[in-house]
Amino acid sequence: MSSSFFFSQSKISIEGFVYDIYDYPVPYSSIGISKKNIGASSTEDGSFSFSVSKKELMDTLKVSSIGYETYKISVQDFIKLKDKKIILKDKITELKEISIQSSKTIVKNALKNLKANTLNSKHILGMLYRRWSVEDKICRFFIEQYIDVVDRGPSSNIYGFKIRHNRTSSDYRFVKNLQNKHSLQYMEWNNPLRKGILLGAYKWKKIKDTNYDDDDIVVIKGSEKNGDFITLYIGLNTAKIYRLEMFKTHKEGRSMDAIYVYKNNNQNKLYLSYHKREYTFQFKTPEHIKRIMIQTGKKPKPFVPVAYRHEVFVLNLDDNSKTTKSKGDEYNQRDMSLYKLDYDQNFWNNLSLPPETKFYQKNREELEGLFDVPIEIQFKYSNSN
Repeated sequence: MSSSFFFSQSKISIEGFVYDIYDYPVPYSSIGISKKNIGASSTEDGSFSFSVSKKELMDTLKVSSIGYETYKISVQDFIKLKDKKIILKDKITELKEISIQSSKTIVKNALKNLKANTLNSKHILGMLYRRWSVEDKICRFFIEQYIDVVDRGPSSNIYGFKIRHNRTSSDYRFVKNLQNKHSLQYMEWNNPLRKGILLGAYKWKKIKDTNYDDDDIVVIKGSEKNGDFITLYIGLNTAKIYRLEMFKTHKEGRSMDAIYVYKNNNQNKLYLSYHKREYTFQFKTPEHIKRIMIQTGKKPKPFVPVAYRHEVFVLNLDDNSKTTKSKGDEYNQRDMSLYKLDYDQNFWNNLSLPPETKFYQKNREELEGLFDVPIEIQFKYSNSN
């Protein structure tokens, strides 16, 4: 990768890739200056991007990822690198068979220590929330918001939120289903750590040993008879839950798969860093669509496959008690597309956006491919004040 930083309003953009020694990308790595709560998580492609100021040039850039040795380099030295490529070495972990504690006991202990191990004082997450609306298996609408989320971690509830900026694509939907709440609230509601996990409902089994920084990690999967599962990445030394992956089915063909990734702050407390989920369901075909299908010689379908695809990046953490007194907006019960804000193109032009993931690219290509209109053009004409 060529030189990849620029000076803009005293900010320096740090961009690069994280790979292993076999040249495979390392996703969900934590990259940043941990003592200052500055950084990001790598994408599925191993790419990362965030901003620092000139004050951070002499600080240490730390890269941590489950299963690899921790990598450190000064910010200044990283900027000097011609190839912005960080290579992580495998860290071999061979834990002895867990004989004293069962997998279920390890999970129970981690849940018991959830509040102590996570940032549980009031803090603000600067969150980039992206949602794609999919109808008939093609993405037809995209909304992106920058939100200040007032939280107290997964052991509690989200206090409130304030949508700071909003932009949308062109709207090519024909079903136009609306959710009863902001998608952020569904992210909270669907998190098993917030709802509580019924240990007895799952069959728990250790599936892998690994590590994260100086913590030995055991990966434990809880399975239900119907195929639903929860996979937890738990530190044996700390009882911390670093990652949660899940798949859940609902009635009437509804299903959801999701991932929640957590990272340490400068006080060694975990907070949300990245989230992704896809919720699929079916919606009754609107009558006007049935008529159009009949007029064009097509047999109308009783239901349309619909999905919401979500991707969330936490770009900023503010845990200063002096600035987190506000509870944000009350929990207005409405779809995130119904919040109307003036479009601030300057904000989006200067925001240090995360690299485009494969997930993002897939959705963007589907959306642009409908009428060959680039997403930037859609932003321009769909968000004029």
